[in-house]
Amino acid sequence: MKLTKYLILILVCNASFAELRIEVTKGVDNAVPIAIVPFEWRDRGVLPEDPSRVVTSDLLQSGRFDTLPTEQMLSLPHSKSEVYFRDWRMLNVEYLVIGHLKLSGDQILLHFELYNVFKQAVEVTQEIVGGVHELRDMAHHVSDVVFEKLTGIEGAFSTQILYVTVNGTGEERRFNLNVADADGRRPEALVSSPEPILSASWAPDGKRIAYVSFEKDDRPAIYIRDVDTGSKEQITNFPGLNGAPAWSPDGSNMAMVLSRDGNPEIYIMDLKTRSLRRITRHYAIDTEPSWRADGEALVFTSNRGGQPQIYQITLSNLQLERLTFEGDYNARARVLPDGENMIMVHRRNGVFHIALLDLERGRLKVLTETSLDESPSIAPNGSMLIYATLHRGQGILAAVSVDGGVKFRLPSSEGDVREPDWSPRKRRIFKPNM
Repeated sequence: MKLTKYLILILVCNASFAELRIEVTKGVDNAVPIAIVPFEWRDRGVLPEDPSRVVTSDLLQSGRFDTLPTEQMLSLPHSKSEVYFRDWRMLNVEYLVIGHLKLSGDQILLHFELYNVFKQAVEVTQEIVGGVHELRDMAHHVSDVVFEKLTGIEGAFSTQILYVTVNGTGEERRFNLNVADADGRRPEALVSSPEPILSASWAPDGKRIAYVSFEKDDRPAIYIRDVDTGSKEQITNFPGLNGAPAWSPDGSNMAMVLSRDGNPEIYIMDLKTRSLRRITRHYAIDTEPSWRADGEALVFTSNRGGQPQIYQITLSNLQLERLTFEGDYNARARVLPDGENMIMVHRRNGVFHIALLDLERGRLKVLTETSLDESPSIAPNGSMLIYATLHRGQGILAAVSVDGGVKFRLPSSEGDVREPDWSPRKRRIFKPNM
């Protein structure tokens, strides 16, 4: 059968890449009790994947929901007429998700409903259509809808992450730039090289990435790669350092660090004309630029005060402002979409953590308890951030909510993992049938 052959193909293709698996280490104390009933398949054959399992995994791994195991369910309804709310109240379930799938031409229609058990009311009813190969994308869409409805926060299950894995040692060492779903599944190697790969970042359209590679003449250069087609373009070839590419919010410009004039300074390149504008001028090292969401300013790391601290520069007049004062090391800053808070690497008592700084009040909150934490990246909904850290001597990725209430790890099945970047948009957007 075609679906069976398709499943085998998926397994063979994914087996060659290191997969990340989420391990929740801390969830909220008042997790919402929810039940996701296995979705019914109303056609011939067997689907390669049950979307309801993906939804269950997504919501459980978010740390905000307590999902009821299937074996504890008293019934398995697939339509409103089969829902007996008293049974779910007996199980202390507050919300219920049911659904079914069937063929719609050469595609699959997924219908799902979200119920408030105590109100005995339907909260959401939707139908979406996709291909067999999009079953996980369809499931992530369901998770996003349920998550947003019940938390008020836009879901990020349909997004992706970039990350670098390092395997082997010496002459056998290999660097891979990978992309995977936000839950670590469906990994794919985009770039593979014996030379280091650094500073990978998503374009705002989610279709291109920028990264630094030493693949030519053992010199660092910045490349742009199309995620779908694999085509790439080298955009810098200046003497010295070419690093830390950061896309502007509209994708038309890129901030970067160049030492073409002898000292690491921050420049902005117009990606259409390739013209350069020098932004900083100081004998100290200025590096790690990041844009504010309005595109009017950059935040960056500089040791111009004697120690690494975070500064902001307004692009219209190049007015400079120091943002961090607590601690002797603050670096790799990223401003949240709300413009009111900033995450960064912060050293406290000699240990590197990820911290959140309230830019209005100046309050600093350390979010992580691990060590050697680095490279934080913010989810597009602004509620979570992913970062690189060490766990049992191995480089892994971890995530934490901006309030510190939810934490999880994403260890790799092989190799060290580093340099994560969360995609700015969803992998696939489904428009509900009207």
